[in-house]
Amino acid sequence: MNCRLGLYKFILILSSLCLTACSLLERSKETADLSISSLPKMISWQIQYSGEIDPDLDVEIYNLDLFDTSLTVIDNLHQNGVFVQCYFSAGSFEDWRPDAPDFPSEILGNDLGGWPGEKWLDVRRLDLLQPILDGRFDLAVKKGCDGIDPDNLDGYENETGFPINASDQLTFNKFLSRAAHSRGLFIGLKNDLNQAAELEPYFDWIINEECFLYQECSLLSSFVEAGKPVFVIEYELSPEEFCPQANQLGFNALLKNWDLDLYRVDCHQFPAK
Repeated sequence: MNCRLGLYKFILILSSLCLTACSLLERSKETADLSISSLPKMISWQIQYSGEIDPDLDVEIYNLDLFDTSLTVIDNLHQNGVFVQCYFSAGSFEDWRPDAPDFPSEILGNDLGGWPGEKWLDVRRLDLLQPILDGRFDLAVKKGCDGIDPDNLDGYENETGFPINASDQLTFNKFLSRAAHSRGLFIGLKNDLNQAAELEPYFDWIINEECFLYQECSLLSSFVEAGKPVFVIEYELSPEEFCPQANQLGFNALLKNWDLDLYRVDCHQFPAK
């Protein structure tokens, strides 16, 4: 009897160890498969959401609004060998977007300060958000976008009107990564600096606004160390105040106007001191 019990316990332990090993293997495989990045770490780029697009600008990446940019513009950029990132807000509702009627009122939260017509979303409600976001991913594919730039991925650090925590945010952001990669789209992490290290394996680049102004650029280091592009935008500082350091850190940094028009100062072209 004791021998049988001992054998039974041994089988249970062995089965448990096998299940654990399989689980770890699957988790490792999942993480490895999530990133499809092959973009070079240092690359020229432009981000523009207002004004007429110049398809002949000498850059390798263009970041454009998903809804406002026509298929013709994207095709023209592709003919020039440009990689197109398509922007949309994933963590907020914008009342001027064509799919605005699809958002249930129960997932609309507080207003985003300074952005009329925009409200935070309850990103915990993937059951309601996923069909809408799937439509946006599919639109990106239809228009020929190479990657997407989903915005407002840090609701857990803001007064959204919902009890969103860091774990909720990670779940939502990882969902976005999987949805993009499953369609063959690249995807960037927008801001969310305090989760950047944990999310790096899931994203192909990171775009940050004003890390030099707020002295938080060190939080981008995980992407640099992974050899992935780091895109930084500054609005208030002069090129002399941030470009030399941006170049030293291996960032792709621009000075832009707040309305993100054609104007840009590329730190790669800024003379080193």
